[in-house]
Amino acid sequence: MEAISIVGGGIAGLALAACLDPSRFEVSIYEKRPELPTVGTVLAMWPNAQRALARVGVLAGARAVSPVLGNGSIRDAAGKPWITVRGGELFGISRVDLLRLLDGAVPGTVRRVAAHVRELPGGAGLLVGADGVHSVVRREVWGTATDARLTSALAVRGTIPSKVDADEVGEYWGRGDLFGIAAAPGGTNWYGSWSSQLGPTGIDVEEALVQARRRFAGHAPAIREVLATASPELSLAQRIWTTPPLRSYVRGAAVLVGDAAHAMTPNLGRGACESLVDAVVLADLLNSLPRDKALAAYNRQRRLRTRAVSLGSTAMMKVALAEGAQPLRDRLLNLARRRHERAAVGSGSGT
Repeated sequence: MEAISIVGGGIAGLALAACLDPSRFEVSIYEKRPELPTVGTVLAMWPNAQRALARVGVLAGARAVSPVLGNGSIRDAAGKPWITVRGGELFGISRVDLLRLLDGAVPGTVRRVAAHVRELPGGAGLLVGADGVHSVVRREVWGTATDARLTSALAVRGTIPSKVDADEVGEYWGRGDLFGIAAAPGGTNWYGSWSSQLGPTGIDVEEALVQARRRFAGHAPAIREVLATASPELSLAQRIWTTPPLRSYVRGAAVLVGDAAHAMTPNLGRGACESLVDAVVLADLLNSLPRDKALAAYNRQRRLRTRAVSLGSTAMMKVALAEGAQPLRDRLLNLARRRHERAAVGSGSGT
């Protein structure tokens, strides 16, 4: 039996533990949180993440508690649509529900250690850093030059019990800010982001909501209605951190997965998805190959892919939160919308 110590019992850590072969590995999860969280935003599950959930064995359960996201639009601050994005089979799942399902899929043979890891677990086995953007594993093994990087953006998000109007679903881009509205189980999921001096840690959610209401006071009525209903108990506020690009996700007998390897801005909605894929890819490789070959293959398959997604997320954030370039951005998007409308009319008339 080979020993594997997973530091971090979040999305990546639980999915990895659920997929490792219990007949080959003695797996331990170290997680500082004694219980699963009770508040969390909704995460979009793209096709690659859905395949990962199927591999874990929880896709059916995830679909059962999740609304299909359907179509949504990128809009101006007043709510006028620029571009409509077709969601297809995309669905959104609460982080709380996702963690619950992943936790339930972990075999009973996995050892659980409730501890805030400040010193790395000893032993000769494989060490997995699944401990998020402020990863202790990354810092101790890869060095302090890989510490998380703080962006200027604040993310405030939550749910409200009232259901969203389908005509209001989407992301609203203002001058230096954005706001999103989507369906959630039993209500509406929302999020907002803008440059803020709050934090960087220990942010008071009530204060963040006050700032959000002030920031979006002149935006679309749908946004103001959501924020009027939002409560601190069902909301979260965090500054956005990212990780610097790493030359390798593997160093010796240590490997990084999820946000510990590639924390990115949330603008493409892919962070949780890529974490799930990391976990199942690494587990399947470890289950079928000698450790060194498995780690090398994992690094080849995941590092460049996640780097591309991270760069795309950063680029999207710069466009969505544009300030000085906001008028030009809006003119270009208005032009694209008018051209699309003219093309649709021409196609409909047979010309």
